[in-house]
Amino acid sequence: MVAGLCRVLKRRGFHVAPFKPQNMALNSAVTVDGGEIGRAQAVQALACGLEPHTDMNPILLKPNTDIGAQVIIHGKALSNMEAVDYHDYKPRAMRAVLESHQRLTSKYSAVVVEGAGSPAEINLRDGDVANMGFAEAVDCPVILVADIDRGGVFAHIVGTLVLLSESEQARIKGFIINRFRGDIALLQSGLDWLEQKTGKPVLGVIPYLQDFYLEAEDAVDRSQVLDNTLLRVCVPAFSRIGNHTDFDPLRLHPQVDFSYVRPGRAIPDCDLIILPGTKNTRGDLDFMRQQRWDEQLIAHLKAGRKVLGICGGFQMLGQAVHDPLGIEGLPGSSAGLCLANFETTMTEQKILRRVNGTMTGDGSPARGYEIHCGISSGPDLEKYPALKLETRRDGYQSPDGKILGTYLHGIFDQKSARNTLLQWAGCKAGALLEFDFEGLQESNIDRLADCLEEHLQLEKVLALVT
Repeated sequence: MVAGLCRVLKRRGFHVAPFKPQNMALNSAVTVDGGEIGRAQAVQALACGLEPHTDMNPILLKPNTDIGAQVIIHGKALSNMEAVDYHDYKPRAMRAVLESHQRLTSKYSAVVVEGAGSPAEINLRDGDVANMGFAEAVDCPVILVADIDRGGVFAHIVGTLVLLSESEQARIKGFIINRFRGDIALLQSGLDWLEQKTGKPVLGVIPYLQDFYLEAEDAVDRSQVLDNTLLRVCVPAFSRIGNHTDFDPLRLHPQVDFSYVRPGRAIPDCDLIILPGTKNTRGDLDFMRQQRWDEQLIAHLKAGRKVLGICGGFQMLGQAVHDPLGIEGLPGSSAGLCLANFETTMTEQKILRRVNGTMTGDGSPARGYEIHCGISSGPDLEKYPALKLETRRDGYQSPDGKILGTYLHGIFDQKSARNTLLQWAGCKAGALLEFDFEGLQESNIDRLADCLEEHLQLEKVLALVT
């Protein structure tokens, strides 16, 4: 909804920017100022026609255990904190949030703010920086958006209002009901009741958009089922999988049959296994072995098939992963998959950079971004790099051509590198269809904005901006 509203405002001449005070996600992006924010805000920046900036998401929480996360403030990793410790840190976090918001409001004519979770999480009300606590602090109006596709939409809206304070209730200026399927005439009596019950307007009912694509904020869509007629690509779904949006260009590609492999399932017969990024490389190495995916990967290679590792998945390909300082978990070392002669050591300083280069094999252009703590080194990385970047080399490609690894997230976004990798994995060069992933992103944002133009009471929404 924020991405769509940003595009609508841009069309109407506003110099608009997105803002999310606090995001909890393992999908992140590298910003133009060299920091790290949630990918959702990077997509919203795209909707505004802007490069992503750390002020658009001043606090990013990247979970590394069930009760802890890496805390990133203004694009830089601060430390790992458990939930209780972060709760005590919130007053200082709010200062960072307000600094970023002030910079954005001084630069842009409109700032569209996204909350996080629910505005009525009673256990998190004290020191809230992500929802109504922030809205109260900066005195901004709020629209409550409810997803009717999940069910219970009227209870959701009314229950949320009841749990807010009087001042917070007054701050709610109306409702948007999202992802509605069916005849709106059948919903009208409920809309009338809701407006009478709350005294607040329904600003729009947004229909469910079929075959709609926008990058996921965090959750993995594991609904894909393999089709043996296409290039078959499988990604084991690690427990701390990060930046799975790397694979959207493959998941949506007309010649790729893409599937996530759920825990407890064997990796099916396929042409390419991709080991994805992870927030905890050593932990997910153990997880991989628990699932016996390591054995299945070796059998896959013996059958002459291909393996690609990205970021943490690339680190797994080496001899060992060392974490002497406990950056991602308990200090220690773990044996890698021993598919290449290099090792990785986790360091306190996280590497964040956007890069350009060429694929070693055919010289095709490639670009992406790096988000990792580990430094990898070893003779195979010197002898057999996968990419030549502007000032250095990256990754590994085995002499037999079966294994490739890289630190670059987003490598499939660009057509040239994507086609090179698909050909390497088994697609015939002459059979590759034209597929414009960047155009697909733009067209879907425009489609969403068109939908909001049609189904929102935009005059009332714009009145909140101006």
